[in-house]
Amino acid sequence: MENKIKIADLEFNLLIDAEHIKNRVEAIAESLNTEFAGKNPLFVGVLNGCFMFMADLVRNITTPCEISFTKVASYHGGLQTTWQLRNDLGLAVDIEGRDVILLEDISDTGNTLKFLIDDLKQRNPASLTVCALLLKPAAQQYHIPEVKYVGFEIEDKFVVGYGLDYKELGRNLNGIYQLVL
Repeated sequence: MENKIKIADLEFNLLIDAEHIKNRVEAIAESLNTEFAGKNPLFVGVLNGCFMFMADLVRNITTPCEISFTKVASYHGGLQTTWQLRNDLGLAVDIEGRDVILLEDISDTGNTLKFLIDDLKQRNPASLTVCALLLKPAAQQYHIPEVKYVGFEIEDKFVVGYGLDYKELGRNLNGIYQLVL
């Protein structure tokens, strides 16, 4: 795995390698297996960024579960949130009385998570748990108590790889790379 890459017009350095991601995802899955044993949780992935994280995570889930997706966008191809949320794909599954685990690639400001949680709570799930691969504590604008599982806390810098993109590029990288300023 390269330590430095170029995506479109920007350079990035390796921040978290594939082995560290794999180990952390397996540890999160083990905790979820314990917490939701015998409950048939519904994993809801927030597209597009969560696809690699979600695939690797659910491969390690041993309790019966279901999977669905939603899609909300706030970056629209840039380096920072526009604060304008666009709900591109609403959740079509009935979640009333269900244990819902929302899987997010990254939580920086918390704007997207707040939007999704407010929407999902109106549907009366039995429980709502958020699992984010990456969390940027310094960027948080909202306290979101539903965030129970976090893969890695990182600095408030732009990252790509393992599902995250810059101008729709870089999602296929096995590691996570940070923008070189």
